[in-house]
Amino acid sequence: MKGLLFERNLPRFAAARVVSAIAGSGRGSAVGPLRLVDMPSPELPGPGWYHVRPILAGICGSDLATLDGRASRYFEDFVSFPFVPGHEVVGLVEGGDAALPSGTRVVLEPVLGCIARDIHPPCNACAEGHTGNCERVAFGHLAPGLQIGYCADTGGGWSKGGLVAHASQLHRVPDSLDDDSAVMVEPTACAVHAALRALEPWESTGASQNSGEASPPMVAVVGSGTLGLTTIAALRHFGGQVVVLAGAKYSHQKEMAIALGADVAVSPGELAREVRRRSRSLVASGHSTSGADVVVDCVGTGESISESLAMVRPRGRVVLVGMPSKVDIDLASLWHREVGLVGAYAYGTEQLSGRTRSTFDLAIELAGAAGIGRLVSAHYPLERFEEAVAHAGAAGRRGAAKIVFDLRAPIVKGPTNEP
Repeated sequence: MKGLLFERNLPRFAAARVVSAIAGSGRGSAVGPLRLVDMPSPELPGPGWYHVRPILAGICGSDLATLDGRASRYFEDFVSFPFVPGHEVVGLVEGGDAALPSGTRVVLEPVLGCIARDIHPPCNACAEGHTGNCERVAFGHLAPGLQIGYCADTGGGWSKGGLVAHASQLHRVPDSLDDDSAVMVEPTACAVHAALRALEPWESTGASQNSGEASPPMVAVVGSGTLGLTTIAALRHFGGQVVVLAGAKYSHQKEMAIALGADVAVSPGELAREVRRRSRSLVASGHSTSGADVVVDCVGTGESISESLAMVRPRGRVVLVGMPSKVDIDLASLWHREVGLVGAYAYGTEQLSGRTRSTFDLAIELAGAAGIGRLVSAHYPLERFEEAVAHAGAAGRRGAAKIVFDLRAPIVKGPTNEP
């Protein structure tokens, strides 16, 4: 069966980095270490594992960073080669059992934590339900890998030959959720976790500290790509009366941000001005004297983090959701204004209204309620992977959001719907 394999090849990796820097994100895949090859399905690592044949598999920002040669070297010990990319997956169980019969439609929770790695007792993070923070992703009976899609032993979603996943990583898809909505569940879970991290300080009070008034918290979202838009939807769905301000570069992103629940969507350069207006702030040293209660950075560059620090209020919080690499920023304002800078990675379990809930259960709920499937903009067969990756790298500019590989046979939707 055909699949896309990413190999350890430093000259091709360097070439991809040069080409993507010159021609744009995603363009480096034509010269990089990603190849379409014939490959067997991976073997089951042990009891409790299942073969899953992907139906749709998304192209994520972290995939683009890897293909472009932009991923941080921090991740080198958490990846094993060669691997099949693809962790945003809806698929069908093959050769199942009574617990998960063959043909069951599932979405993948790709983090390879202690349960999947057969590590006993589990680390503290996994024991508490925070599998995204697992301390053992480079250990156990599997090759190193943060997630399926970065592990040599499991396969990944960009393959017709399928992947293997542990029962703890598979979530049944309700019949009411179509395939486009289902493939969006994994990125939506990341957004749900980020939104609830943003809302943590107000879970008990529900009130902003801006100007000492008991008012709903103001959250500014920097970036309105897939992650930003799903975060907006999560803030609106789970945040009650929270005021959501979105920075969006393109007109279609502004329209979708409003449709998914933003109160205001403005160009990136106008977001700080809108925050100042609503918080009645002055400006000193380029920073708002008050500002948003929380800024959610869905970009992850040095520039976006600096902008986030400039528009958050003293003792506010910046939630970093976009995957950063090395950045050069001035942290004097963080220290002086006692701002909290926190990361929001992956998912696990969440505390919501006094209950412990699976992030994926919440994401499945949100995907259906908010119509998240509309963010899927184009479907490609694996054979056209260079075009697909280039489209994903230029999604915003081309009026798109999420680009997916369509592994259904025959192809139901080709790239005829691409902008």
